[in-house]
Amino acid sequence: MTLRIFDTSTRSLRDFVPLREGHASVYLCGATPQAQPHIGHLRSGVAFDILRRWLIAKGLDVAFVRNVTDIDDKILSKAADHGRPWWEWVATHERYFTEAYNTLGVLPPSVEPRATGHVTQMVTYMQRLIDKGFAYPLDGSVYFDVAAWTAAEESDYGSLSGNRVEDMEQGEPDQRGKRNPQDFALWKAAKPGEPSWPTPWGDGRPGWHLECSAMATWYLGETFDIHCGGLDLQFPHHENEIAQSHAAGDGFARYWMHNHWVTMAGEKMSKSLGNVLSVPEMLKLVRPVELRYYLGSAHYRSVLEYSQESLTEAAAGYRRIEDFLHRVGEVPVGTRTSAFEEAMDEDLAVPRALAEIHRNVRAGNSALAAGDKAEAARLAGNIRAMTNVLGVDPYSEQWQDSGYSNSNNDAAMAALEALVGAELERRTQARKEKDFQTADAVRDRLQQVGITVTDTPDGPTWSLNTEMEK
Repeated sequence: MTLRIFDTSTRSLRDFVPLREGHASVYLCGATPQAQPHIGHLRSGVAFDILRRWLIAKGLDVAFVRNVTDIDDKILSKAADHGRPWWEWVATHERYFTEAYNTLGVLPPSVEPRATGHVTQMVTYMQRLIDKGFAYPLDGSVYFDVAAWTAAEESDYGSLSGNRVEDMEQGEPDQRGKRNPQDFALWKAAKPGEPSWPTPWGDGRPGWHLECSAMATWYLGETFDIHCGGLDLQFPHHENEIAQSHAAGDGFARYWMHNHWVTMAGEKMSKSLGNVLSVPEMLKLVRPVELRYYLGSAHYRSVLEYSQESLTEAAAGYRRIEDFLHRVGEVPVGTRTSAFEEAMDEDLAVPRALAEIHRNVRAGNSALAAGDKAEAARLAGNIRAMTNVLGVDPYSEQWQDSGYSNSNNDAAMAALEALVGAELERRTQARKEKDFQTADAVRDRLQQVGITVTDTPDGPTWSLNTEMEK
């Protein structure tokens, strides 16, 4: 089966054919650590961690680069507001991001470059653009010449976002002397009290867009496979990355993938809207593995509308998987089903993949109820293989101390299974004798102590009611 991904640049599903056989190169726009991360930030990390895990599962050697924007206007402003050195402020909040990624089981990137560590590469990039006539220095700054690039035969400016050049607003303060209002800063001239680095055109600091082109091509080559990021980065950031990279003569990214937002009350989660839910606050409500399950449960291109009810529902869904696996006991990782693989190959259709996992959980519970421990163990192994791709295998090293609240002591679970099994046998016999009052009483008594009974064509199954536990 071939992985098909929705390429934002062509607005179509495309077969993923890596540039180098057996390898995949991925660049993800990472954090601008100006404050505590919220779950909107972490959704991108989880979504593309699942991409990375699926590429690895398909046998590819993955080079995964996730950058840190460690210098920009917001960082400088926040540090100044709090009376802290900018470098201390950014380092402190970068650690918060790293801790959040680790807490949610996001694999460490192959490399995590910082903008301030790649000024040399940026200077080289700017010189290439100036030499080609697509950039110009101005009073210590350097600007990309949008008009010169759009006039070039090979230009594709606006193709990613679908914006018309004349409608584009770069969101930068207008600089007197710029050739065109649409021109954007590759390099910003030094200001009093701000950090700066020397260049042939004057001291200053990196522009936002230049850093990613310089770092992506430095680590992955002038052409690489996939560029990822949040939907809000399409314009101006990613559009400008493409422009400066193509203008410099680099092929740059062959596929573009964008995750949608986490919203609350229909609005994008952001600091400015005041509707931020930090990771530490979320972890007061659910465990880390349950939060990861929640953030990865919707299709990455769909809006994830946050509510405490949807978070609780997702946590309960994860616990149904967890409960079954703990009832079976630890088993080796098995094989993924074809339905799961087909779902993941169709643009990472995680909702379909989760439906297949839960189908196997139901079948496994039926096998346990029927006393077929071998079949239950086989299904449990397959479930482990599938949840491992999503980063939520309960028996993985990451989640071994995840605070599983149901008894996972083998002897206790065996005793519980025997007791519930006896009750279900009594209920089944009562139903055969049409003694529905007794049958209902058994079901209600089990329900009262947190055990849900489900009747299936193969007989009754049971599960612990995680809602009652919480």
